[in-house]
Amino acid sequence: MKTLPTLILLALICFLHHSSASLFGPGDVSAEPCCPGFTKRLIPKPKVKHVAKTSNSCKITAIVVTTVCGKESCLDPEWPQAKKLLAEFEKATANNKLPSAPFNISKCDKQKKQQ
Repeated sequence: MKTLPTLILLALICFLHHSSASLFGPGDVSAEPCCPGFTKRLIPKPKVKHVAKTSNSCKITAIVVTTVCGKESCLDPEWPQAKKLLAEFEKATANNKLPSAPFNISKCDKQKKQQ
């Protein structure tokens, strides 16, 4: 009688392990998000907190711009303005981890958005 509950428990553990392995397999979890598409809205540099390309595991290659408020926008990596923004951000962060001016100098003003 103890065999059946043990088998059910073992089957459940195997199922959960398999499910979590398929959701978070090696290389699937990245610090940078993947993008479903692009926008052609350039974010002002003072509001830009971070700029990076999507990881190689993403289906669509894009340039992801994160604002000081935490909003992410995906830009076409072939768009000249997006390329320029990425190059300028990489130059501004070359010597230290935090971006220097003109990036990341604006404060997040979420109260204006709520009104």
